[in-house]
Amino acid sequence: MEKNKLELRTKEVQNIIYTYAPAEEGFQKTIFTAMNYSFQAGGKRLRPLLMQETYRLFGGTGKVVEPFMAAIEMIHTYSLIHDDLPALDNDEYRRGRKTSHVVFGEAMAILAGDALLNYAFETACKAFELEPGNQTVARAFTILAKKAGVNGMIGGQVVDVEMTGKQMSGDQLHFVYENKTGALIEASMMIGAVLAGATEDELKQVEMIASDIGLAFQIQDDLLDILGDSTVLGKPVCSDEENGKVTYVTIHGLEESKKDVAEISRRAVTRLDQLPYKNEFLDELILELVNRKK
Repeated sequence: MEKNKLELRTKEVQNIIYTYAPAEEGFQKTIFTAMNYSFQAGGKRLRPLLMQETYRLFGGTGKVVEPFMAAIEMIHTYSLIHDDLPALDNDEYRRGRKTSHVVFGEAMAILAGDALLNYAFETACKAFELEPGNQTVARAFTILAKKAGVNGMIGGQVVDVEMTGKQMSGDQLHFVYENKTGALIEASMMIGAVLAGATEDELKQVEMIASDIGLAFQIQDDLLDILGDSTVLGKPVCSDEENGKVTYVTIHGLEESKKDVAEISRRAVTRLDQLPYKNEFLDELILELVNRKK
């Protein structure tokens, strides 16, 4: 993919989601500042980008998707703030700068994560105001809530935390990847599809595509944790090993992991191409994500 094309789309998405950032004012100004510090720290904007492009894939043209784009990135950001806390990964850098708990203190970082999660749903509610009669908004809201919760992202985080320093099985690792990483990617693409009027069968296909993308993305993340450059990644490398975490590479080795990333990403693109709609940029984006260097 042309670098400029991806940068332009990412910038477009970023401009949209930043319009939903809270104003830094009032007696509770500190929490808004802490929220925005992490929310506006840059990054790939993968989840809102996938949501927007899937919405376009199924013929969506309105603005009803935009509050959900901001909401999914807020939820992702809150999860990163909490992941970086001393009680979890204890990381000091994220996206090339100090993490929230280092800048604002642990208590305020916890509150900033809590606030972003709650504010995400407050933001998603604005879709009801944009299209009051659109019944797909309620369905999208349900997907967002489920995929972010104990049967999605948080469920994966629970097993990840409990098994740190222990011998995790392949099935447990797959559960962690399917939920901790995959659930929000699934939510992103499914919400885009639902809001654009996809059928139930199409929605199931999208969920499988997104599941493959999430798995390939996480395996590549594991590879980068070993082979990457911290100055490029904007965060420490070899942190999984130092934290006693079992990863896909730990179980399958480097070479098999590289092969599996390629195979799983090809499967995702093949399934995407089987849909009766086309979005060339989405095809390119999937391959770009799983072959990334940061």
